[in-house]
Amino acid sequence: MSFINKALEKAKALHHQKVKPTPSPSQAPPQTPLPDLDEVTGFSETPGEIHYAYTRKVAVDMDSLRRQRLIVAGSDESFGEAYKLLRTHILHSTKREGRNTLMFTGPLPNEGKTLTTINLAIAISQRVGQSVLLVDGDLRNPSMHRYLDLPPGPGLFDYLTSGYPIAESLVHPGGLANLVVLPAGKSTPQSVELLSSPLMVDLVRELKHFYPDRYVLFDLPPLVYADALAFAPLVDGIILVVEAGSTPREEITRALALLKAFPVLGCVLNKIDPIDLSYDYYYKHYPDRNSQKKFKLPWFK
Repeated sequence: MSFINKALEKAKALHHQKVKPTPSPSQAPPQTPLPDLDEVTGFSETPGEIHYAYTRKVAVDMDSLRRQRLIVAGSDESFGEAYKLLRTHILHSTKREGRNTLMFTGPLPNEGKTLTTINLAIAISQRVGQSVLLVDGDLRNPSMHRYLDLPPGPGLFDYLTSGYPIAESLVHPGGLANLVVLPAGKSTPQSVELLSSPLMVDLVRELKHFYPDRYVLFDLPPLVYADALAFAPLVDGIILVVEAGSTPREEITRALALLKAFPVLGCVLNKIDPIDLSYDYYYKHYPDRNSQKKFKLPWFK
């Protein structure tokens, strides 16, 4: 039984415990209807915004999020605009074909993939009627909870190792409408085995098809580990995050070669010098084979 069905069965059991039989239907008070499946799993949609009736809501410090360079209210507008343009490119590349499960990785550690994943998730969730499930799949070095100012708690690791209910691990950060987070939980050196396990395969498939109009973004370790390669067959698209002025060209080439059998959507050039920013900050770039120029563009294929 899937985690969604288990959550529904639990809600039904609680409902039947609360409803007492009455001798006469004509005198029975109106019964509260069973929770909608959206409520059980955390989503209850109304035009323009997703409300959360089941998912645990956690208050977050917006000042802390701004210090972490997240694109929340009051953060740098040009920074937020850059992510909106990146969002537009990715939605154009994926939405029509129903490619809603996306993985983020990078050639090397510390290139900003987690921050990029979170900010893109926030940007997508800001579209009217669009929601995002953000999954911390970096079981080696979980950090998403720190960026989002979330308290420690169970997450993906607990589901994959002990069957802890996914629905009870989901967190909605207060103030970030239409965004739900599945934290990693504990770190583990056995992350490759867990991420390629049948349980993980079934989970990704269920997340994709149960809410086909919602994006599921996975943050994975860099390609110096085997995790991202093991996970790549499960997703609809892959985005490579590289660091401006730091990631060597040969490392980018190596990473793209490793992922050549999988649907790489493109690369994001992160930590670019602000003086290079302009109105066309994000756009696709198809390098000329004869050109000797270095990659300077934040979004290229």
